[in-house]
Amino acid sequence: MKSIRSVYKIGNGPSSSHTVGPYIAALIFKKRYRNADRYQVTLYGSLALTGEGHGTEKAIRNVLEEAEIIADRRKKDLPHPNTMLFRAWKDGQLIGENRIMSIGGGSIRIENEASDDELEVYPEKNLTEMLETCRRENLTLTQFIYSREPGLREYLYQVWYAMQEGIKRGLQKEGVLPGGLNVSRKARTLYNRRCYNESADVTMNRLIASYAYALSEENASESIVVTAPTCGSCGVIPSILYYMQNDRGFPENEIVDALAVAGLIGNVIRTNASISGAECGCQAEIGSACSMAAAGLASLYKLSLDEIEYAAEVAMEHNLGLTCDPVNGLVQIPCIERNAVAAMRAISSVNLSRFLYQTRKISFDEVVATMYQTGKDMNAKYRETSHGGLAAMYRQKEQNVQE
Repeated sequence: MKSIRSVYKIGNGPSSSHTVGPYIAALIFKKRYRNADRYQVTLYGSLALTGEGHGTEKAIRNVLEEAEIIADRRKKDLPHPNTMLFRAWKDGQLIGENRIMSIGGGSIRIENEASDDELEVYPEKNLTEMLETCRRENLTLTQFIYSREPGLREYLYQVWYAMQEGIKRGLQKEGVLPGGLNVSRKARTLYNRRCYNESADVTMNRLIASYAYALSEENASESIVVTAPTCGSCGVIPSILYYMQNDRGFPENEIVDALAVAGLIGNVIRTNASISGAECGCQAEIGSACSMAAAGLASLYKLSLDEIEYAAEVAMEHNLGLTCDPVNGLVQIPCIERNAVAAMRAISSVNLSRFLYQTRKISFDEVVATMYQTGKDMNAKYRETSHGGLAAMYRQKEQNVQE
């Protein structure tokens, strides 16, 4: 299994698969063919279908300024739904090409090559094996992680800083998000709108939702965020941990350790299923983030290994079948709201795990396998193409209004 670093990547929104991945791919290709006088990039699958709304072309042109970008929406025989073909010419001659897949969470895979993201760190293949190691060696999950990745904590402090800064920025901003949907920013309103005689639980939910909105709105405006495990789900984990540190007083070192446990869960999902909406729908993005957040929060509360697993399993199980249907190809509707809802669901999953973990019949790894199979069985129009679900319904409504 790969490093947890592959789960958390700092970069520009709005989509880890559609902006961070293509941006990194363009950087690598340009470094290989610096002397080229012409570049061409062909986008396939989900990248071709949502590239404009997700900012793919802009991300690539941030590196290859004059590149010709082609959106091929017809080709079906692809190694991954997020596939790109990079080509470079010099004096009219083709000097190089690479087929590159953006496989989710900002990670890329170059056809027939092994990348840094592919380096093995954990010999264990799934969470079951990891928990067996923990029990055998009498380790907490946090101790287990740092024994495998000694330098990880320092990196996670950088990640946590970027997450906090994103929330702070988002809470200060007002106005309308870019893209043409005229979606208003809501984070600041949520944060400041305290109800009369508001209970502690309502306050918690309102604050966590405002933090989730803040980061998701920053992502939608193409600001700096952290994949967790993707840009589209970047608000779920930070919103809960930010509340626990700033409003509940948990120390920062414990927050970072919870971030490590959440990352481990994301790593298991990434390895054994997918975190790509284009491959498995939003269950792979929001579902994964919800599961990660539940595990991180459970570890922050110092719950047992079984309770942490059960919290992660419940959170994923009740996101199964969630479609990825961004309206107009923008990471706004329903994406922003889903981050807040998933944060609430993660908290509920942890609360259930305290009382019911001894009754469970399904393992976390079984739910991950189910999510992957569900994603493969899902109609392609519900996998980040903007051709189904809310996207199709909204488009039809707009056409009816115009007529």
